[in-house]
Amino acid sequence: MQFKDVLADAALKQKLIDLVRAGRAAHAQFFLAQPGSHALALAVALGQYLCCENPGETDSCGECPSCKQFAKLSHPDLHLYFPNCITKSVKKDPDSAQLAPEFKEFVLKNDFHVDIQGWLGELDGENKQATINTRDCSDILHHNNMRSHQDGYKVYILWCVDRLYHLAAPKLLKTLEEPEPNSVFILISEEPDKILNTILSRTQLVKIPRLTDAEIAGKLRLQYPELTEEQASDIAVLADGNYNKAIHIATDNEEQTLMLQQFETVFDSIVALAQRSPLNAVQYDQAQEVFNEVTGQGREYQKQFLQLMLRMLRNILMQNSNHQGMLKVTHQEQKVIDKYRGTLQLKQISNMTELCNEACYHISRNGNSALVFTDLYFQLSKCF
Repeated sequence: MQFKDVLADAALKQKLIDLVRAGRAAHAQFFLAQPGSHALALAVALGQYLCCENPGETDSCGECPSCKQFAKLSHPDLHLYFPNCITKSVKKDPDSAQLAPEFKEFVLKNDFHVDIQGWLGELDGENKQATINTRDCSDILHHNNMRSHQDGYKVYILWCVDRLYHLAAPKLLKTLEEPEPNSVFILISEEPDKILNTILSRTQLVKIPRLTDAEIAGKLRLQYPELTEEQASDIAVLADGNYNKAIHIATDNEEQTLMLQQFETVFDSIVALAQRSPLNAVQYDQAQEVFNEVTGQGREYQKQFLQLMLRMLRNILMQNSNHQGMLKVTHQEQKVIDKYRGTLQLKQISNMTELCNEACYHISRNGNSALVFTDLYFQLSKCF
């Protein structure tokens, strides 16, 4: 993985290169990633540059044996550690070494656009406690006490280090503080609050900026040439800085269109009810049919539907407050919110937002979905 192939801030990539060239790269770095960022790719690109036989001013050469091994995640001095658990193939005492082939295949198959939920799905371990465990930490200490295979850097990447088992973490403290020469540790996480301060204090923080809509749209056009510029732009808005989410939308855009239609049907009915329109104009049966469709799709879909409602309410408020520059909507969504121009003010939307958040909480706590959505419907109508 070369830096040029990493979807990340260009200034950050050059800064990492410059620190290596100046001999000032920290031996332990903490990559604070944003959801859906290319953080793992950035870490591998840095490791590849450190081990490259002919590094340039802006990237590794990509041609030497070391670079070719990094491209396949097969370099003997690249050590990957990640959350693991018992699987069908590993019945007892799992660790990263045993699951390394599966992890590398998962990463390469997805072009480094990976997240923990995708990996747990690959392991069939969504309901298991996947961790970077004591056996992984012992393996790190073992390799750190040995010479590198190619007399260069040893690169240790701990992906989702927030899942580092707390009883295992102290084993790494001395190693992170005083590693063997030419050892570089790169810790990656989106959730620093879940990491022990004793670990964080021994690393140099590297903040990975949130991807812009333009960066996501540009990458989408390259990855999916069939997308028009308008479609890529709309997907980037919906992804909200998360490229993994953008990929999901691009490959299943019909779901987003359906969800917007469902929102429009429900909200039209709520507005009609609030305005005491004739019963045939309220069309409650259609709204109830939407709720049946939403609840039938499972809790994740239900939460996504509520998140869409929250985002649409925010955009209706921005439009009604004449803050057009703060709108984050697709072309389809713009047509929908135009219908509600001038209908809602700050206090009303504030109350509606609170109700949607409360509904989302009850869904997350396994509340009765049909009751939650029916109650939300009538409570929202009272906000007008």
